[in-house]
Amino acid sequence: MRTDLHLHTTASDGRWTPEQVVAGVQATGIGLFAVTDHDSTGSVRATETLARAAGLAFLRGVEVSTMTEEHDAGGRMLHVLGYGIDLDNQPLQALITANDARLRATDDANIRDLIDLGYTIDFEDYTNYKYNRARGGWKSLNFLIDRGFCTGAHDFFADLWPTMRHHWPDFAHPAKAAAAIRAAGGVPVLAHPGASFGPDGFTEEDLNAALAYNIAGVECYSYAHDVAMTALCVDWCTRHNLLITGGSDYHGGFAGRHLGIPSVDTSRLRLGRLEDQIIGRERQARNVKRET
Repeated sequence: MRTDLHLHTTASDGRWTPEQVVAGVQATGIGLFAVTDHDSTGSVRATETLARAAGLAFLRGVEVSTMTEEHDAGGRMLHVLGYGIDLDNQPLQALITANDARLRATDDANIRDLIDLGYTIDFEDYTNYKYNRARGGWKSLNFLIDRGFCTGAHDFFADLWPTMRHHWPDFAHPAKAAAAIRAAGGVPVLAHPGASFGPDGFTEEDLNAALAYNIAGVECYSYAHDVAMTALCVDWCTRHNLLITGGSDYHGGFAGRHLGIPSVDTSRLRLGRLEDQIIGRERQARNVKRET
């Protein structure tokens, strides 16, 4: 069964609503999928209901922003995917709510940085600004586009981002995020290491360091991985008896990625106890168990 376990919606920085995600999944021939919004589960219940009605297999998910240590001390931002979570678990919800608040505060601080640098921005105008979530992205990006300071995410990061002082906030530590996901009945998986460990890629030593965070698996199949990176991740997970997942990190067209790419089916994954947390038609869940 074709699978995509990393999709975003308008609950974070994606362009698609739950209805659009389910329609897109059906059109692409994907049988098992997950919604994993950044520090939000706002679209999960609605997508689950639609997936059930469409006869699709579905995993509840979230993508938790983490920082290995304080940013000023050289910390690295990593994303930890949480699958099969209890959406009503209060400690996990408190963690992602705090993360979202930190990100919004940093967003505001970055706008103040630009004002301090001489950009003709009215902070009250920014504070009152609203944008259509179907555009994707986040508040400050869309504001700066609409006020003519950049044309999109590419030149935002190329031209404006380097001038800002604050950058990423001090999110929760990866080990804390993994522990919260496990306490919520979920499974923590390190997302797209090829996008997280810098422009020079990552090594087995980077993955070994991630063991200390008590992750249960790695997103081996990712838009950010070439053949060699994928093989390294799969081999490493196999040797350490960890789960193997995959997903497109699709944002509805916002981030230039494609739904269902890389193309992965369940025979190439190792889902472990996540097999029992798949929501959907029993026939499809049984197929996943046989193939993995």
